[in-house]
Amino acid sequence: MSIQAINVRNQFRGKVSNIIRGDVVSEVDVDTPSGIVTSVITTRSVDNLGLKIGSEVVALVKSTEVSIATL
Repeated sequence: MSIQAINVRNQFRGKVSNIIRGDVVSEVDVDTPSGIVTSVITTRSVDNLGLKIGSEVVALVKSTEVSIATL
């Protein structure tokens, strides 16, 4: 399933595996078939979305820069 109303090509379906809450911003780890995707969003958004460990979500990735590292 993908979200059609948003113009973002990189959509990763997964489950929230960890949330590190801060006063203003929080880190949300999403476990996807492609690996862990981490998002930094406002803590208010975490609460408004009702995110908790195990929540099924879609991580939407949009970037103007891609960094490459050697393995």
